Amino acid sequence: MHAPREANTHDPMAILIPALGSCVSRMTSGERRTAERLEDKLDADYLLWYDVAVGPKHQHPDFVVMHPRRGILILEVKDFRLSTLIQVNKQSWEIHGDTGPKTLPNPLEQARQYAHQVVNALERDPQLVQPEGRHKGKLAFPWSYGVVLPNITRAQFDKAELGQAIEPHRVVCQDEMGEHVEPEALQSRLWDMFPFMMGGAMSLPQMDRVRWIMFPEVRVPDQGALFAAAAVDEAEADLPSIMRVMDIQQEQLARSLGDGHRVIHGVAGSGKTMLLGYRAEHLAKAFNNEVSANSKPILILCYNEPLAKQLARVMDVKGIADRVHAVHFHKWCRDQLVAYGQALPANNQPVSAKMADMVQRVITGVDRKQIPSGQYQAVLIDEGHDFAPEWLKLVTQMVDPTTNSLLLLYDDAQSIYERSRQHVGSKPFSFKRLGIQAQGRTTILKINYRNTRQILQTASLVAADLLTATDQDEDGIPMLKPVSCGRDGEAPLIIRLPNMRAEATQVAELLSASHREGHAWGDMAIICRHHSEMELCSDVLNRHGLPHRVRKGSGSGFDLASDTIKVLTMHASKGLEFPVVALVGAGHMPAPGEDEREEAKLFYVGATRATQRLIIGMGGEGRFGQRLVA
Repeated sequence: MHAPREANTHDPMAILIPALGSCVSRMTSGERRTAERLEDKLDADYLLWYDVAVGPKHQHPDFVVMHPRRGILILEVKDFRLSTLIQVNKQSWEIHGDTGPKTLPNPLEQARQYAHQVVNALERDPQLVQPEGRHKGKLAFPWSYGVVLPNITRAQFDKAELGQAIEPHRVVCQDEMGEHVEPEALQSRLWDMFPFMMGGAMSLPQMDRVRWIMFPEVRVPDQGALFAAAAVDEAEADLPSIMRVMDIQQEQLARSLGDGHRVIHGVAGSGKTMLLGYRAEHLAKAFNNEVSANSKPILILCYNEPLAKQLARVMDVKGIADRVHAVHFHKWCRDQLVAYGQALPANNQPVSAKMADMVQRVITGVDRKQIPSGQYQAVLIDEGHDFAPEWLKLVTQMVDPTTNSLLLLYDDAQSIYERSRQHVGSKPFSFKRLGIQAQGRTTILKINYRNTRQILQTASLVAADLLTATDQDEDGIPMLKPVSCGRDGEAPLIIRLPNMRAEATQVAELLSASHREGHAWGDMAIICRHHSEMELCSDVLNRHGLPHRVRKGSGSGFDLASDTIKVLTMHASKGLEFPVVALVGAGHMPAPGEDEREEAKLFYVGATRATQRLIIGMGGEGRFGQRLVA
């Protein structure tokens, strides 16, 4: 069997976004040849985008080419043959269409307009323009535009005198992009399109700023939201001083996710939830273009209620909550029973038994066709490692077979609920047996972007044995060892105090100091192993007069968006992130009789919620404290 595709490897070819395999079906033959040649003959530091909306007007040039030293080039590709053309001039081209003569804009003029829209948007950013001199206010790096004619040779171009309608140096012809053309020759032809003496180069931060402005959908918001809504008026909105965007590999993956079943195995902080948000918005836009009034909604499912509420709020801000329903799994099960007239579980059961009964009633209802399958255009499952196998099998049946669109995000290192990975007959876990078609549709993300190198290193010290990488075929679950993206920060602060109240008091004082340094209260979280520790922390925070919210359970009114310190358990913190995190009671882990491996997973989840600052209370006799030398 083939191993899952590694999404974070470096390829010597230019990077094409989306990946060729995911967009070739909508390319003309000329666009496909152009994509293949550019990808093959340009070096690895070139970035290529095909048919991606750019700038505030969301125009779709055929190709955008970006290089740190060369700048930005907009290319239009036309499959015209010489026999297609009737008459051409600098404004328009008359061609033989399928139903008779047809007039189109001159392709060079088309490319020029796209380029100027992009440049006008970029020139609003003071960090991308010349600060002084006669070119003050103009882009600090080169830009240009041109045309590719994959079915017209240079000799034909010259003989037909097409140079009167389109500048000869701004064209790549058929014989100049052939399979046997040397890479240097093609690159030279592209950069001949640039005006003479255009200098300058883009720094890596400038390249991120360019992508932030050109491609709004790859923006990563400031802390406090998983994704951001686009500005209402791009032309008027103030540009932020720091522009965070998806990593190139994340963007390529997000744009390349096709139809069918997709499984992404990703370490904590690899951007899985951000990819889910991108995918949901993409599907919702496609959904909006459907002519049928009976179009089915899109479902986002996760296990944790706080994450579900966060996702639902984001979908609401984006204006797509009517098309994208984000909910936690057990609420969805209850809604299914109510909607289709099925009996609810008795209330006099323990909570765990009641939840299990509710799920089983939905499974039985689907099996008996009392609850319909195929209810959703697409199903997206976040934190899929929290789902029992029978849950995944149930939810997979909810995908409309005509779209067959399923996205499952997974990280076994964060699997913190005691649910057996065995299925019928105690056979090993298999996506295939659950109806999930993972072969050839699996991606692995190993790079952690959320945490600083120091936070990730500390989390891994406790969970070192847990995070030993293991390989599986595409139908199994690999254990992934995270790789730091290299972002540096302060070392986690480890405090060792004689009792839990002293620890909670010290944490309250440290959070107050963080607030004085500029962190909002909503940037902070106290994450505990047990509810008793949460109650103690709440009491201490009350005594210090610090605003906070305690997550006591489902329906507790816990609001992640409020500007308050969040107090929650390690279990409830799954899928969330905060700039400042304090782990209270970690020094007592694992408690006597608890499974050390499972407790290490919990510690790892809690510690990796922190993006900038991590405080760990290590008072106590637990074995984890012995792994962290103060």
